[in-house]
Amino acid sequence: MSMDLGTDTSAVDVKSATPTLEARGLVKTFGHVVGLAGVDLQLYPGEVLAIIGDNGAGKSTLIGCLSGALAPDEGEILVDGVRVDFKSPLDARRAGIETVFQNLAVAPALDIASNLYLGRETRRKGLLGRLLRLLDARGMRDDARQHLQALGIATIQDMSQKVETLSGGQRQAVAVARAARFGSKVIILDEPTAALGVRESGQVLHLIKQLRSRQLPVILVSHNMPQVFEVADRIFIQRLGRCAGVITPRSHSMEEAVAIMTGAVPGGQVAEGPTVNGQNQ
Repeated sequence: MSMDLGTDTSAVDVKSATPTLEARGLVKTFGHVVGLAGVDLQLYPGEVLAIIGDNGAGKSTLIGCLSGALAPDEGEILVDGVRVDFKSPLDARRAGIETVFQNLAVAPALDIASNLYLGRETRRKGLLGRLLRLLDARGMRDDARQHLQALGIATIQDMSQKVETLSGGQRQAVAVARAARFGSKVIILDEPTAALGVRESGQVLHLIKQLRSRQLPVILVSHNMPQVFEVADRIFIQRLGRCAGVITPRSHSMEEAVAIMTGAVPGGQVAEGPTVNGQNQ
């Protein structure tokens, strides 16, 4: 069986656009273990780029480098065409890249608003804020409510509700909403529906579509092929530390994607440039 990994010309061609986030020749080794072996990746404005691959393919290593959690041994990362050097996740956050890892990193004992502003709390205006350093709890609750409503999250109404009382899908929504609130460039979601049921997974997928509608590019790491093909504009296939191909839901089927991912079919040439249409049809 032969597959063409060329560009899908049925979508809008934006090859002339500058990638919001780009990786060039990323190499990362752990002793004798090769995590990344010269990976190139481009994420363009307003697209959902899914990253798929078998266990040990290097997906976590790639996300670690893009999010500042790991430093690549070779290669470079660019944001809006400008090279960046992330020493920590804080550096990536300052560059506008927010990552939601599988463990969510929420504080269960705190309320929703406090989680949304965790590490970025705002103080009251005037002397109470400057001298006494009092937090603007009401302002953060109001902003959190408006932000969740803007993202279409209707299942959460009370911003003073503790996160530990929420369902798994609602906790995931809080974590994604926090990333969207402060991620001005890129949102990276690592297996956001892995522990969720069908209904809650649907809510998260809807949230991803909402982010795209706001022209906020998203990197989605997932093993769930139906979900990937539902929301992704392009699919980056990682295998044995390398990119095996970049396809689209229009150009390839799920079976073909799995065949490339597992090595049953050679990946061949990587697709040239993006094919972003902002919506899946």
